[in-house]
Parts: sequence; C-alpha cells; structure tokens
Amino acid sequence: MNDCGSKGCGCGSAASGPLLKSEARASTLVEAAQAHYLIENMDCPTEEALIRGKLGGLPGVVGLDFNLMQRTLTVRHNLPSLAPVEQALSDVGMRAVRQEDGHATQTTRLGIAKMDCPTEEALIRNKLATLAGVADLDFNLMQRTLTVRHAANALPNVLGALHSLGFEAQMLDAQKAGTPPTLSATPSTPWWSLGISLTAAAAAEAVYWFHGGNHWSVMVLALVAIFTGGLTTYKKGWIALRNRNLNMNALMSIAVTGAMLIGHWPEAAMVMVLFTLAEVIEAKSLDRARHAIRGLLDLAPEQATVQQPDGTWRDVEAKQVAIGSRVRVRPGERIALDGEVIDGRSTVNQAPITGESLPIEKAPGDPVYAGTINESGSFEYRVTALANNSTLARIIHAVEAAQGSRAPTQRFVDQFARWYTPAVFALAVAVALVPPLFMAAAWMDWIYRALVLLVVACPCALVISTPVSIVSGLAAAARHGILIKGGVYLEEGRRLRWLALDKTGTITHGKPAQTDFIALGGALAERSRSIAASLASRSDHPVSKAIAQAALADGVVLREVAEFVALPGRGVRGVIDGATYHLGNHRMLEELGCCSTELEQRITALETMGKTVVMLMGADGVQALLAVADTIKDSSRSAVAELHALGIQTMMLTGDNPHTAKAIASQAGIDRAHGNLLPDDKLREVEQLAQSGKVGMVGDGINDAPALARADIGFAMGAAGTDTAIETADVALMDDDLRKVPTFVRLSRATAHVLMQNIVLALGIKAVFLVLTFTGQATMWMAVFADMGASLLVVGNGLRLLRR
Repeated sequence: MNDCGSKGCGCGSAASGPLLKSEARASTLVEAAQAHYLIENMDCPTEEALIRGKLGGLPGVVGLDFNLMQRTLTVRHNLPSLAPVEQALSDVGMRAVRQEDGHATQTTRLGIAKMDCPTEEALIRNKLATLAGVADLDFNLMQRTLTVRHAANALPNVLGALHSLGFEAQMLDAQKAGTPPTLSATPSTPWWSLGISLTAAAAAEAVYWFHGGNHWSVMVLALVAIFTGGLTTYKKGWIALRNRNLNMNALMSIAVTGAMLIGHWPEAAMVMVLFTLAEVIEAKSLDRARHAIRGLLDLAPEQATVQQPDGTWRDVEAKQVAIGSRVRVRPGERIALDGEVIDGRSTVNQAPITGESLPIEKAPGDPVYAGTINESGSFEYRVTALANNSTLARIIHAVEAAQGSRAPTQRFVDQFARWYTPAVFALAVAVALVPPLFMAAAWMDWIYRALVLLVVACPCALVISTPVSIVSGLAAAARHGILIKGGVYLEEGRRLRWLALDKTGTITHGKPAQTDFIALGGALAERSRSIAASLASRSDHPVSKAIAQAALADGVVLREVAEFVALPGRGVRGVIDGATYHLGNHRMLEELGCCSTELEQRITALETMGKTVVMLMGADGVQALLAVADTIKDSSRSAVAELHALGIQTMMLTGDNPHTAKAIASQAGIDRAHGNLLPDDKLREVEQLAQSGKVGMVGDGINDAPALARADIGFAMGAAGTDTAIETADVALMDDDLRKVPTFVRLSRATAHVLMQNIVLALGIKAVFLVLTFTGQATMWMAVFADMGASLLVVGNGLRLLRR
C-alpha cells in the first residue's frame, strides 16, 4: 500500500509540470480582460483568418473568439490599452466598434449642408471608414444626410474628422428619419464674388486678344478671377490631396495651377470660373430633386383645430396633438393627422396619398389621412396616429430610405468611377511625359494636353446621373400612390415576365355577398344558418364576413361559440351547444371525409357560376351549403389588359375552389388560374414561375406573405394606413387599384431608359474629348464646359421623370 502510495506520489510528481502549465493557462484566461467588438465587414472565414493572423501574434493577446453570424469578436488580453488591437484591425481594413459592457453601437444622423455630390461622399467615406469606433456609414446625398453607427465615445472624433475636411455637421433626430432636414443650400461661392470672377476672366481674355499675348494686366486679372471665384475649389482640392483623394476639386486645382505655370493665364481663369459657375447651377438643379420629396412633407398642415377639455376649440401644432384627440376639419382644409371620422360626412381628395383620381365619401367609422383635402362637408375625427407616425410620414420615411439604397446601375457606376479617375490621371501623366521623352515632342504642347485630360478625368456627370434619376422615379411614383421601397425594385420592375395575383381584394372587390343558403339532410334551416353565422362572425375572412352580415341583416340570432379555431386555407371550427362544427371549403370537406357524388354535383353547379361555396359540417355530416359571390373590379380587367400589352403574363392564385378561380380568371382575362391553394401552395407556384423569368406577386392578406416574400417584387394592395404593408412590401399600392402595377412597370422602363441615356451621354462626351485631346483640338475651357455641361444635362434628363 505504501509502495503504491509512493508510486502514486511519484506519478503525481512526474505529471506536475504539465498540470501546472494547464493551471497557469486557466489562471491567465480567468485574469485576462475581455473586449467585445462589432465588425461590420467581417462576413466570412476569409476575414476571420485575416484578423486571426494579424492579432494572433500580437503581444498581450491571450485569445480570440469569433462569431461570424453576429459579426462579433471577443479579444481576451492582458494589455494596458486596446490601441494596438484597434490599430491592427484598422490596418487590415476592418471597421471595428468596441461594445463596452455589452452595449450596442449608437446611431447618429447628421445633416451636412455642403455634401452635394459623390465627390464629397467619397472624401468623407475615405476619411471616416478607417476611423476607430466607426462601424457603418449610410449616405443620402439627395437629403444631404449621413447616418453613422459608432461607439459611444467615437462621435467627437467623427465630428472632428468632418471639420478637418471642411464640413460642418448638424445633429438630426434619428427617430424622425422620415422628415427631410431643412439644410442651408447657400452656395460656397457668393454670387457677388462669382460676378467679379466672371468679369475679371472675361477682361483677361479681352486684354489677351487685344495685346496679342500675355501682358502683366492679363496675369493680374486672371489671378483676381481665380481667387475670387475659385478659392473654395482650391481649399477643397488641397483637403482632397492631403487625404490622398483625386476628386474633381483636386484635379481642377492641379489643372488650373498647371495652366498658369505654362503661361495659359486667360484660359486658367476662364476654366476656374466656368467650373465654379457650373457647380452652383448643378447644386440648384439637384435641389429640385430634393424638394420633390420635401414637397410631400408640405402636404400636411402644421396646425389642427383640436377640442379642449372644456369643450372649446383651439388651433394646436399638429406635432403636439395626442392620439385620441378630437379634431375638426372645415371644407377646403387639408387634414393634419391620421384619424377616424366620428361625426359628420364629407368627400375627401386622397390623391396625395393614394393617387385616386376621384374624391372618396367619408362617414363615421371611415379612416382619413394626413395631407388629404376635405372637399365639401365639415366633420370631426379622432386622431389615431401621431404626426411623426402618420401614413404620410411613413411614406416620406420609406421614400427617403429608398433613396439611400444603391440601385444595381448605381452600384456599377460607383465601382466604375472608382477605377476610372485614377486610370485617366495615370494616362494624363503618361501623356505629359511619354511624347516629349521618347518622341521628341514639344513639352508645353503635351503638358497642356495632359491638363485637359485632368479636367476630363472626373466622372461627376456619370456618378450623379444615377441617384438623380432614381430619386426622381421614386418621387414620381409616390405622387401616384405607388410606394417603392428601393431603387433595386424600380430598376427590376422592367424585367417582370409573370405577375401572380391573389383573388379576393386584389382582382375582386373583396366584399362578397351571400347568394345561396341550402339546408341538407333534413337539418333545420333556421338552426343551421344560426350555427353557420355564429362561426362566421368570429372570423375576419371576407367570405365569413359576408355570411355573418347576411345573417344579421335577416335577424338571425347568433349563438355562443367555444374553442374557436381558425384553420388557414380551410375554414373555422368551434363548439356550439356542446357539439363541434366546421365551416369551411372543399379542402376541409375532403379532409373530414364528408364527400359524396350528389354533394359534389351540387357544389360544382354553384361553383361554375363563379360562386364560392362553404359547407357547414357537424357530427352527422354536411348540414348546409352557403354560396358567396364576389364581383370583379372594373380596374382589374383594364389592368390585366395593360399588363398583357406590356408583355407580362398573369396567373391567379387563390384558396377558392378551381371552378370559381377559372370563372373569375376568365372574366378578368387572366392567363392561368389555380384554386384550392394553401399559403405553401402559393409559394410553390411562385417558385415555379420564377424559373421562367422575373416574377411579381400582388396580394393583401397574411396568406399571401410567403409568396410575396419569394417573388422578385412583392406588391401590397391597399397599403394606406397599414403599417405592416408599408414597412414590409417591396412596392406598396396605396389604394386598391390594380392599374398601378402597369403604371409601375412603365415607370420602371422609363427610368431604365433615362439611366441608359445618361450613362451613354456622360461616357460619350468623355470619349469624344479623349479623342479631341490626343488630336490637339480640345482646350481646357472646352473640356470643363463639356464636363460640367454633361452634369447639367444628365441631371435635367433625370428630372424629366418627375413629370411622368
């Protein structure tokens, strides 16, 4: 025993080395501090391996824990400062934000008045992207806003970086992202200064031609023109060069300076003046697109007439009105807030929200929307949403968010521009050096041509053309009651080949009426109808509502229903007077095994008439047949005809029986129809259609959600006032008019044409001037005039979409 114990001690002693090392490692892990990082651009094992290789050998780093799905990294360390870790992450291009004590990053929305075009965006992005504590940047040039996701202590660094670039940022309320900010659009160069610059440049040209060459007065006048009109350009150019960014301001500064150095004083002055003038005009043109969205905000009045606790009425700021307040609207007034009519009748022009051409009758219980116009009578309504959460506010928010998203063409253009400018700059350097060094050409001649190329190098016209066109298309659609949730859908709409449509509420009015009630098997008609109506009254399906409303109109007494269950795609079930009953469609009939040849014949006879048949089933079988008929909207027929004219095929997907589906489809002119479909069945049909081209899905119910999600473009019908539809649909049709779908397709095709025209125009002008530069026929002032002229042309062409 003692020997064995001794051996045991000996074995323990022999193993004590490794054991102590293990304990030491465990102790280190316990004592090591932990730092949690959110890394937005860490998406896959490639980035993980890159980070692990960089941090793995860093002294003081004990361990690394990655979570690629959450994009998080936990660093276990014994470092006095995390600066080496954050610097290492920055060196490998990772945007890491420390999450102190497990708290998430903050989001700050900034308004930047001087951020007008992609030139400024690229400069800001390059400066902030590698800044410690900055996780993500979301630019919206049309609204001049920048949304920054950052660590709690990173905001001062962000503001300081913007200030170093010459930008003053205004803090905006992130919760009111649907409200376009009002930012000063005062041009960087005052008009009086620009006037002096233009006069001095023209005088320099005149003196040059009068004296037949450069005179001291020419140089003085040119310097006056350059520094009164182009000092801002020089400042921006120096900031860009200091940050290693070859934007238009940097290229223009180099070109003008080069022109002065080689003695082209009048031309240098005129180039700077034309560039500055064109920038001011371009900024004003872009403001038109910005105001297209801000104009939606102006639809809602700032004040509302609200009833006070003592019964009096007083004008109150709309943003201060609480939910539940009673508001009065007089004839001709705009409605300030969303609500529900509680007293009075009138007709309301809802065109600003839904695009409907005719006024809508409003009575107690009907909804009204902020921004719409009360036409005839006076009424009072109860407020149902705050000013910043009205249907109009959500529309503005959705359109603004859509502006911030990059459409496919815009992403391509941005990538192209990223390589285009450095390539042309390198070409300009080669033009300045190669012919004089290797071809014995004149230095001044080819340096001048290189300077012309620098002016041509900026892809400003190309880059600005896409966002202006997309925003104009989004705004034009919103004015017509079509809410498009992103530029990608506006572009993809032109490629639709199939459109799947729900029946109830989409093709038909969605308000069916009961047409037949047939008691079977000796059942008491009155009792059967009471049971059927009692079950139907608990459901919100349009067919159930029609049965319940017909029963109530005829004075049928409803019964208590226990253990009520809705069975999607089939019907409902409940217990009445201790017995279980089912009220449902043909699918439920088959599942319960209640089919018979005679019953099938009676059902078929009703269905071939375009009626929807539901059965009341009890323990002894089918007790009654109830037939309901819906009517097709006139707009559905014309919409389907327009879709066919656009080359888009149609298919109807419905939970109704196949006979009714075919009858309705035939009346509407729809190509195919499928009935007895559950939500999963609709999804499967859409997936099959997607194999033959882009497919859209139009629906208005929960049953349509899977198919809407799978479709390339999901259209939500009747989205006015519906939070879920506005927030989740790819395209929300604010009223129930199916004709808005072909309108959307036509707008999509028009937008695509404008985008293509702008791209060809911008690149075509560049190509022409590249050729003219090499042949020695292009001058600097011609190049800047063509470059900025192209920018104005593409902006004007994009704004044409606002008139559609």
